[in-house]
Amino acid sequence: MRENLHRFFRAARGAGVHVSPAESIDAMRAVAQVGLTDRAILRDALLLTLAKSQDEKLALGDCFDLFFSQPEPPPEQPEASNNDDAPPNADQPPSSDPGGGQPIEGLGPLAQMLLSQNRNAIQAAIASASGAASLSDIRYSTQRGIFSSRILDAMGLQRLRDDLDDLTASNPALAERLRTALDALRDAVRDTVSQGLALYAREEAENLRNEILRNAPLARIERRQVAEMRALIRQIARRLRERYSKPRKRQRRGHLDVRRTLRRNAAWGGVPFLTAWKRKHRDRPKIVALCDVSGSVAQVSDFFLLLVHSLHEVVDDVRSFAFSSHLIEVSPILEKKSPEEAMAEIMSKVGFGSSDYGSSLVDFEKDFMSTLTPQTTVIVLGDARSNNLDPRADILRRISERSKRLVWLNPEGRLAWGFGDSEMPRYATFCSVVRQCATAQQLERAVSDIVATYQ
Repeated sequence: MRENLHRFFRAARGAGVHVSPAESIDAMRAVAQVGLTDRAILRDALLLTLAKSQDEKLALGDCFDLFFSQPEPPPEQPEASNNDDAPPNADQPPSSDPGGGQPIEGLGPLAQMLLSQNRNAIQAAIASASGAASLSDIRYSTQRGIFSSRILDAMGLQRLRDDLDDLTASNPALAERLRTALDALRDAVRDTVSQGLALYAREEAENLRNEILRNAPLARIERRQVAEMRALIRQIARRLRERYSKPRKRQRRGHLDVRRTLRRNAAWGGVPFLTAWKRKHRDRPKIVALCDVSGSVAQVSDFFLLLVHSLHEVVDDVRSFAFSSHLIEVSPILEKKSPEEAMAEIMSKVGFGSSDYGSSLVDFEKDFMSTLTPQTTVIVLGDARSNNLDPRADILRRISERSKRLVWLNPEGRLAWGFGDSEMPRYATFCSVVRQCATAQQLERAVSDIVATYQ
């Protein structure tokens, strides 16, 4: 049962439930107390020790039901007494009749088991062979045939084939019954492999799907993939929060300051009862984010805003602005509302318009230029397309001069920069960092690198 519990923990992680080593130890102790006989109590014990939220409770319950459900064993074959129309075979020896439950001389264990129609033994043999075949290592649907063959081989399929060859020559009727039982066994093994695929391959399938989405261009995400991409962006935001959380529980001490320590302990003859430490000065982090929500980047604006929303939970001092033809501050909206509500309100106020970077920069210089300090990192998220209007690159130059860094994240490919109404080459002159952010992976790396500088 210990090995079964380890496999269950692995399946639970694949279902999205975080199971730490300490939690798995607590669960095993709880199972040792409640026992295995009552399936309902076992289920409750595992849910109480492992689930930490309602979503995890639901996922873990479904995982438990699937993990501990047993596939149907081969159906029982009709007894010889049911064949009323068939005349008895007087020449057949009594030992060839498997209905009486007596072992048949010369047959292997698997053939004996199938002919005895012992359902519990067959279930136990499939479970044991699944462990021997490492079914928990299955990851893809294309591996079903491989693992089915491994399980059957572990159960003794080769010996069974030899037995079938012998019985076909000596007892065709019994050979036919054994062949029918073997077909039913194959079905039961396939069901077991399908169950294992549902349990153990879920995490790998999700990782593969997320990896494809992470590298898919944000501007060409299909409608059916928008919800999945938003969920992926939330995962990225959660990782940023976990990696660069705002609360710093303890301030890192620097190296020992020997001179100050000696002076402070002069009264005790230089014995260092009191220590003094050199502390590394860190600037108070400050970020100003300007997010383009015009029609030309409408497809990726939601994803930009989701990442900007996460910045408010990661960095202490963030001021956020959104613009299309004019610019407004959206910090209060992002701080007080959920991501979905905040995005809807921002887009209704300033989104989907015709982009005018020059006018938006004028609005920022007029009302918010005083927010910039030598410790500020300015992030611009946009395609730098200003519809052939005055780009006001002079204002961007002044923004760069007043701030610590100016970072531009562009969702377009680099080959498109400078063509048509793109002002990216002109703006890039005044930027400290210019990066293409056409995919979720590029966007995560860019934001992570920005936030990491303040840690």
